[in-house]
Amino acid sequence: MKRTQTLLIPFQLLTYVTMLIALYTIFIYAPVEKTMGIIQKIFYIHVPSAFLAYLAFFITFIASIIYLLRKDSRWDTVAHCAVETGVIFCSIVLITGPIWAKPIWNVWWTWDPRLTTTLILWFTYVAYLMLRRSVKENQRANLSAVFGIIGFINVPITFFSIRLWRTIHPVVITSQGLNMSWPMKFSLILTFIAFCFLFISLLISRIRLERTRMLIDEINETMDDMNFK
Repeated sequence: MKRTQTLLIPFQLLTYVTMLIALYTIFIYAPVEKTMGIIQKIFYIHVPSAFLAYLAFFITFIASIIYLLRKDSRWDTVAHCAVETGVIFCSIVLITGPIWAKPIWNVWWTWDPRLTTTLILWFTYVAYLMLRRSVKENQRANLSAVFGIIGFINVPITFFSIRLWRTIHPVVITSQGLNMSWPMKFSLILTFIAFCFLFISLLISRIRLERTRMLIDEINETMDDMNFK
């Protein structure tokens, strides 16, 4: 517990500092895009959130495999907490996307391949969380691990959807890299770093909270057994 607290403090400090700098670069340093106008600035939040949602679900995928191999409950905890963190970032993607789409596409939502696969991805991992609440404790970890592995199939499908099918969704990263001016590119990179620190802080905090809850449950069970005897 002390070890996670030691790891958490520097990430929280870095998150605070980099987030302040990122906000400055987004709204002050980065220029207003000529075609889309001020609404383009939501791009700096939308894109990092999408990549970190993918990262969270990838962590769940790896942790689930390790759990099935080792049967170590710590990896089940990591997988579970990563899904919760990933759902937060995936929700940000689904909220910021329509805010951008309304003034640009003149619709809040369209069944574009990228949008549709992202929504399916969100439902998949919400279903993962619902599964954990609905099954018995002795089956929860195994079923969740299998679900976490199978559910990850949709992550690469979502990522490559704009290349696999015809789409109106903008392509952020091309073979030439980021096709934008340096101030915009710098703002995106800095915001991505800030969001990475936020992601790590949230994930460590959630794992720490879950382990504390499990410890309290163990203590309560021990106390109940002692009172019963």
